Amino acid sequence: MNETKKDASHPVRQAVVQILSSVEDLVYVGLGLLLTSAALTLLVIALKSMVLALWHHALGEQIVNLLDQILLILLVIELLYTVQVSFRERGLIAEPFLVVALIAVIRRILVITAEVPKLPEAGDVVFRHAMLELGVLTVMVLVLVGSLIMMQKYAKRAV
Repeated sequence: MNETKKDASHPVRQAVVQILSSVEDLVYVGLGLLLTSAALTLLVIALKSMVLALWHHALGEQIVNLLDQILLILLVIELLYTVQVSFRERGLIAEPFLVVALIAVIRRILVITAEVPKLPEAGDVVFRHAMLELGVLTVMVLVLVGSLIMMQKYAKRAV
């Protein structure tokens, strides 16, 4: 008797799973469109900034800002890749998230190191916090890179 109830609800379960799967696909498509639009907008802004810096002979002064913009574009592109892989594989894969985290950490390191000349003027506490943050970020880079290397070695063994 109990199996009859399960069998009768089975098509309903399949319909619910299909509907949820379609909603998931729709959300992934929406995220992909938003990330694509964001990446293209950021690219135009970065190109405009570079052209203006070249025009005003201020590329040296703007190089850190431009590099930060480039890394932000790469971060958005990696997020887009992560959405694409999740859509294609129907699940989460850790490697793209590690790459996104690595880019984010490198961006933060870049921002802090660009501010280093200003830090002594900000005071001893601010300087120590910045150095501590740089230390933590450096450890994060090592852990993320180590994780990526280990994942790639594990993937080669699995094949």
